[in-house]
Amino acid sequence: MNMSTNGWRRLIGAAVMAGASMLSVSAALATEITVWCWAPEFNGAAMKAAAEAYAKSNPDVTLNIVDFDKGALEQKLQTQLAAGITTDLPDIVLIEDYGAQKYLQSFPGAFESLTGKVDYSKFAPYKVSLATVGDNTYSLPFDSGATGLFYRTDLLDKAGFKPADLEGITWDRFIEIAKEVEAKTGQKMIDIDINDAGVIRIMLQSAGSWYFNADGSPNIVDNAVLKAALTTYQKILQSGIYKPVSGWNDYTAAFMGGEVASVYTGVWIVGGIKGNQELSGKWGVAPIPKLDGVEGATNFSNLGGSSWYVLASSPNKDAAIDFLNKVWAGDVDFYQKILVGQGAFGTWMPAREGDAYKSADPFFSNQPVWQNFSDWVQKIPGVNYGIFTNEADQAVLAQIPAIQAGGSIEDAIKAIDAQIQQQIQ
Repeated sequence: MNMSTNGWRRLIGAAVMAGASMLSVSAALATEITVWCWAPEFNGAAMKAAAEAYAKSNPDVTLNIVDFDKGALEQKLQTQLAAGITTDLPDIVLIEDYGAQKYLQSFPGAFESLTGKVDYSKFAPYKVSLATVGDNTYSLPFDSGATGLFYRTDLLDKAGFKPADLEGITWDRFIEIAKEVEAKTGQKMIDIDINDAGVIRIMLQSAGSWYFNADGSPNIVDNAVLKAALTTYQKILQSGIYKPVSGWNDYTAAFMGGEVASVYTGVWIVGGIKGNQELSGKWGVAPIPKLDGVEGATNFSNLGGSSWYVLASSPNKDAAIDFLNKVWAGDVDFYQKILVGQGAFGTWMPAREGDAYKSADPFFSNQPVWQNFSDWVQKIPGVNYGIFTNEADQAVLAQIPAIQAGGSIEDAIKAIDAQIQQQIQ
């Protein structure tokens, strides 16, 4: 069959238009999810790995990961939510756990509830409670700040202590061990920056308490756990078992460089400790000490951690939730990848069945470090951080010099309470 020139032109034109239409449909189906986070080498890298995992089955969805300084992100998010400006907000944002309740309670309706959309029974319970208001939970839990007592096995052994001697101990026993370690090795047990209140937070949560009650009112004056924590910290500060340091760099240099025999902090420090390969095989980890004589005291706590939140104003929130659910709440292999690659210890419990979580670590004397933390994270008491944790920290820090000098714990508690009452009015 012959076709005229005009006929061919019409046919070609129709084909071109059909192709253009198909391209338009494809473009319309493509979705871009914007994510705000900080720490590109950690949070950003983990989110990039999540995007790659999701793209395997969802090639039409891309992630635009925007890295901020943490303070700049918080200021921008706070400013836009306060002004009611939602057009420039992301689909997903990373929020530190200590600040979660402040955002959720200050801006009701700004974040999408994930209750009924995420199986929270598979996450560490303490982590879920941090993002729960009433009957709704809003976060996709991410990394844990599960705490451990990291210690130099060679120095402890020289002082006559075995790993079992550090299991299930109290802070009083820790001080006794520290004194023996210094007497027999010449090394201080720990280093302390008195301008950081992290140890008080660790002690409080280890016994299921916090600076505030569930209704947000200050829980200071009659808080037996806080009194025990401040009393214990006073004992540590007056014991002489520590090396004084100032600032993060000095703090990390002391234990990474072998100047002290141990450090109690969050699991996220593993990567830093392993930065000094000369000490490989000379480290171990045990649960943190617990408060003496306190009802409900445990050897398990948390320091730090953050989670992902979907903005209710997001035009792509269904896609964002699907992405979070399928990868962050559904992909065991993904969690192995970010554990090995970034040292990101997640709180999705099925991840612990992966090979990376089960493996022994030669650096830590062949202990199954990640498996241990996977067990401990389930035992961390849940608390509600409230909306004024940072203010409470400042009130506590203001009293540390007096506590260090042997001042009255009761007087310190009264002063802390007065400062908090003034700040939260």
